This record gives sequence, structure tokens and C-alpha cells, in this order.
Amino acid sequence: MRKLLTTVFGLILLSGCAYLGAAHYDELFGKEQPQQRVVAASTLEGAEFLSDVKPVLDSRCVVCHGCYDAPCQLKLSSVEGIDRGLSKERVYDGTRLLAQEPSRLLFDATSTAQWREKGFTPVLNERAQTEEANLAGSVLYNALVLKQSSPLPKQAILGDEFDFSLDREQTCTTMNEFDSFAKDSPHSGMPYGLPGISSEEFQHLAKWLRKGGYLAHIEPPEKGVLKQVERWEAFLNQDGLKHQLAARYIYEHWYLAHIYFPEHGDKHSYFKLVRSSTPPGEEIKHISTRRPYEDPKVERVYYRLMHDRSTILAKTHLPLALNDEKLARLHSQFIEADYQVDKLPSYKPEVASNPFKAFAAIPVNSRYQFMLDEAELIIMGFIKGPVCRGQIALNVINDQFWVGFAKPEMAATPKVGEMLLQHEDALALPAEEESNALPISSWVKYSKRQNKYLSAKVALANKMFANGQHLTTDLLWQGDGHNQNAALTVFRHFDSATVVKGWIGQQPKTAWILDYALFERIHYLLVAGFDVYGNIGHQLLTRLYMDFLRLEGEANYLALLPEAKRKEIKAQWYRKSPPSLTSFFEDELSFSQPTGIEYKTMDPQSELFNMLKAKLKPILSPRYDYTKVPEPLARINDLPVKAVNLLPQISFVLVKDGEDKHKAYTLIHHNAHYNISSLLNEEGQRAYDEDTVTIVPGFIGDYPEAIWYLHNDQQVAAFAAGLAKATDEAAYRDLKSEFAIRRTHPQFWQYSDILHRVAKEYRGVEFGLFDYNRLENR
Repeated sequence: MRKLLTTVFGLILLSGCAYLGAAHYDELFGKEQPQQRVVAASTLEGAEFLSDVKPVLDSRCVVCHGCYDAPCQLKLSSVEGIDRGLSKERVYDGTRLLAQEPSRLLFDATSTAQWREKGFTPVLNERAQTEEANLAGSVLYNALVLKQSSPLPKQAILGDEFDFSLDREQTCTTMNEFDSFAKDSPHSGMPYGLPGISSEEFQHLAKWLRKGGYLAHIEPPEKGVLKQVERWEAFLNQDGLKHQLAARYIYEHWYLAHIYFPEHGDKHSYFKLVRSSTPPGEEIKHISTRRPYEDPKVERVYYRLMHDRSTILAKTHLPLALNDEKLARLHSQFIEADYQVDKLPSYKPEVASNPFKAFAAIPVNSRYQFMLDEAELIIMGFIKGPVCRGQIALNVINDQFWVGFAKPEMAATPKVGEMLLQHEDALALPAEEESNALPISSWVKYSKRQNKYLSAKVALANKMFANGQHLTTDLLWQGDGHNQNAALTVFRHFDSATVVKGWIGQQPKTAWILDYALFERIHYLLVAGFDVYGNIGHQLLTRLYMDFLRLEGEANYLALLPEAKRKEIKAQWYRKSPPSLTSFFEDELSFSQPTGIEYKTMDPQSELFNMLKAKLKPILSPRYDYTKVPEPLARINDLPVKAVNLLPQISFVLVKDGEDKHKAYTLIHHNAHYNISSLLNEEGQRAYDEDTVTIVPGFIGDYPEAIWYLHNDQQVAAFAAGLAKATDEAAYRDLKSEFAIRRTHPQFWQYSDILHRVAKEYRGVEFGLFDYNRLENR
């Protein structure tokens, strides 16, 4: 019988069709049941997985399957994700009426059997563990075989049978369904919409799957790193109430970070700060809650550093360096500071979701300085956290704007602290409604609270800056003379976004100046308080409330402009917007004092941007200075608008520089809008004639949509000239045929490897694999 089966499977595999049909799997191989696949890295199977299989999965599969938005929730970036498999449930669903049960790896289930109970289905064979069954019963293997038997059509642009939209229908087929799926969708082999993997790569994966698909974790951190972990866990888990409150505050701001210890060389081990029911020295037992501040339901919370063993992805990578200097800084901010904690705050939603209540005992100045020290990281939380994905989530911000911060001496005075305490209820955030919310009634409630707080804030500001004490550029935090976090640029790329240090590119349309209360609310709205599994009401209310916070940040910036010009400039920002929003900051909610800045031209906004850059020049990061791009590529900054309109949001340009070196640049297309007040009608607010582009050195963005490869100076000149002359889709496609690495390029994966190698050189510790889900088909 075994010989017959072997012969049959040999014929099946040779025909390129390893699937049989739903009725036969159980009969031939038995019922599915989870297998024990994880082995030590020191075993033969473990070593082969790490040396031969994991590199293929990372470079060819994880670039599409690695995060919340991975198709079918299939995360091939970790051992746990591979074993968990597929789900037909969407994480990103803005229409669900009730909150969904979370499905976070390591948190919401602790075994493969529990994931099966939650509806996840395997991509590896879970029937009889024979070589034949391990191939025939594996969705992963059959998806690879399907690509081998039905490779990409030999055409530059793929047809309508390929759907690359983020919200495309997902099949998430099980092995029992694979036969009919393959017949209906022969083009859906993996990698989807990209060339197949090489024969050698296929053989590595086939050998691994045939032998049982054993998995192994990467090696544990070195002893020096583990000593640092012990030291930091000791600091975060001291018994005093002051220490416990400080640790809770730190955790709620750092829980998304990839923590590393830079003194231990370039091969960084990354850690996640997690809540555990067990103290340092014992195995971590996760406290699993939807949000980082929810009731842990244990007597004592311990804050632990968990080794992150998954592949690092650019779109979720938030590196945070910890060292002796950082430890001393935290000690001075939270332990040496003069305050007393008599009782730890409640975990009730109305308290825990409101940092102004929960952490009222900690001085405002300590909290604000802590956030300023790692301002890019904090803002990166809503750029790279779960809230980041999708056009509806991101159409609340402009495509390019600069961010500065009010200095602590002005934003964290005793008067400001007293005002925050008096209005802590008005500062409540939508997260107190938890994950099921009614959007309209809740929006009315929170808009009234925001009005109440703003009235108090403006009244205090008008009083503080009366009698000649007017606002000037001295308002800005200057990074203590060395911290580049003091000036940031946020780029929106339609349905993704990026934040970087420095004020990058041409002068933007708007800017934000954040004070402590505003900065804190953005974090607790979009990061700590956001539940990606929440219902439509929760997600909609989060989006609507962010309108208030954006307007507040812009109002802080407007206060530096001539009083007579503020309304005019704001009206230009919000052309054609609904009256309900444009009237939100009218006279009674507006700073009414004149600026202390003397303007000399009829373009005060341009003057102000120049003054702000001069003020912060010592700490402005030069890394992405667009003026450093050489000719002729620099001319791309002045492309005709028709050419700009043709560009995708993010394009990477690699220029060959010698035998094995490359220079890298990013083209960023800035979509102009009459306003960004519309939740659902973004297309109707687009001001296409005002679109611009910026080309910068290096890599900005994590989702390349176009990849250009230029072999020599002649091609660089031809590319720049051709782009300037492109006025329609046909011209753009011709240019791509000459210089681009399309998703259909026969050597796509070789160029992908070059791209990642160059990105690693440029980004260093910030490097992570790019995501190819947004590669254009043009």
C-alpha cells in the first residue's frame, strides 16, 4: 500500500498538482490534530530550519505575510505564526458592529490547539506525519506548487484576475478546499502576484515540509545582554508605590518598542516590554488585555523584557536603545522627582484610559520630559502601531507636516498642571467607551468636553501672554541643545505613513506644535487606547476625535503668526470644509494675543518656517536633507504637476555606484487637499493641481510602490529627464519599462535582495524588511 501511495504521489507531484480533494484526506491520512514541531536550534532539524528555510521565508514570504494586515492573518515572521496558520477573520474591518475577539500571537492563545479552537487553520500538515502526507496535506506547499505550475503571465502588467487592493476578498483556503480553489484561481499561487521562488529555494522548503516542517527559535541573547535585562527588570519592579506607578507609566508608553542594548555590538537582540504575573527570574506569563492599561486581574503586575524572536519588519519596527544614561534619566525624572504616591490608581476604564487621572501624582514636567526624550518613538506608535493601516484611518492628517514641541518651561508650569487637574474629566478620551461605542452620541459628548478644555486652555494662555509677554519662537523646545527628537516630519502616503527626525523637504502646508496635554492625548487616543479589533463606533470615534487634536496642534502653531493673518491662513487650509469643523476654533476658542514676532514680508508663514528652522538648526537631523540630492535627480523636486500626479506615494531609486555599491533615494508624492475634514469623500477634497514631490537621500517609508534601478550616470540623467516629460499613463509605463523593477520582472527577487541589502546599510538598527503589499501593477 505504501509503495502504491508513493507512486501515486510521485505522479501527482510531477503533474504540479499536489492536492486531492476534500473527501480523500481524512481517509488517506487521518484526522487533523496539532503537531509538536518546535525543536531546539541545536538539533539537525532546528539547524536546517534556521540556515536553509528561515532565510527563504523571510526574504520571499514575510515581505507580504508579517503583520496585522497580512493576508489571512498568516504571519510567517515567527515560529508561532507559522504554526498558528490562517484565519478567514479580518483584523482590519471598519464595518463590524461588535468588537471582535483579539488574535494576537503570544497573548490571546498559548498553544496551537487553542488557535484551532479560535478558527485558525493550519498551513502545515497536521494529519499523519509521513513524507507523502506532509506535502499533500500542506497548504503552504500546495500554494508554492500552484505558482510553479501556473507562473506569472509573460507580460509587464498583470490582468484583472489579479487583485492587489488592500481590502480585496480573501479566500484563506483550507487544505480540504484547496482543490476547488486551485481550479478557480490558478493564478493565486504563492508568492501572489510576484515571480515564483527559485528552484533551489523551492527545494529547501519542500525538503523541510517533507520532513515534518520542524521549527526552531533563533538563538537566545548573549550573557551580556541578559545581564542588562536583569538590571532593567530590577529597576522596573521595585516595591515602592512611587516605583510601581512610574513603571506603569513607562510601560504604557514603551510597550510597542523594540528595545535593544547598543553597547553589545551590531547584532542586536530585541525585547518587548510586557506585563507578566510572574516576577523577574521566573518564566514570563503574559497578562493579556486588549489595551496596555486595562485591569490585569492579578495582585501584582511585573514589567518584563521578553526576547522578540520574530523577524523584524520595517512597518512595525520601533527601535529604542537602553543604556546607563537612559536609566539615570528615568531615575531623575520619576524617582528623584519630588512627589509622593499614597495609592496606586484604579484600573477602571474611566481612570485607566485617562492619563491625567491615572498619573496625576507624577509631576507634569517629568511626564512631558519623558515623552520629549523619545518623541519620534512616541509618534511612531500611531504611525507603526495597529491604528496605522488604511486610508480612512490616515485621512485625518496632511501628506507632509512639521512637528515641534512647546518647551517644558512653558508647557509644564505649575499653572498648567493645576489647569490639567481641574479639567481632567474634560480631557477624557474615547477609549473609556472601550471597544464597542456609539459614534454619533459619543462624538457630541467628547466635542463638548474638548470645547470645555480648550476654553480653559485659551483663557490661561491669554492671561499668561498678556501685558507684553507675547509668544515668540522661544516657545519651542530646542532639544536641550542635542536631542534631534525636537523637530520631526510626518509624511502620509495615502494608506500608510512615516515619521522621521528633522524638518524634511520643502516648506509644508501646515505644522503642529505639541504641548504636554496634546501629546499625551494623541498617544492615548491612537496607541494605548486604540483597539484594532473594536467595532465601527470605536474606530470612527477615534478618527473623529483626532480631528480635534490636529486642529489643536495647528492652533498652537497659528498663535505664532500675525493675529490678523491667522483666520485667513486657516481658511486656506480648510477650503470647502463643513462649517461644523471650520467653526470649531472660532473667537471664543482662539488665542487672542498678538505674536511677539516681527514680520517683514507679506508671506509670514514662509518667514515663520525659516525662523523656526534657524532656531532649531543645531539639532535638525541632516539625514534626509533634500538639498543634498545631486543633479540631475535634484530636479525631480520641481517636477511639473502632471508628472507628479502620475507618481505613486513612495518610490525607491537605487543608483549603481561602482562594482557592488549603491546610492539610494526616495521619491515622496504629497497629495494636496482642499481640506482633510471629510471622513469618506477624500477624492472630492483632492487638489490635484497643488500636488508636490520631494526626493531625499536614503529610505523613507516601509511600503515601496515603485522600485527604480539605474545602472549608470547616463540612465540617471535619462530617468530624471523622462520623468519630467511624463504627462500621461502611457509615458509613465514606458519609463517603467526602461528603468523600473516591476512586480513581474523576471529577476524581481534578485533586485529585492539588493534593495534590502542597501537598506540595511542605510538604516542600520532601524532596518526591517519592507512590505510589498502595495507594489503597483503599472
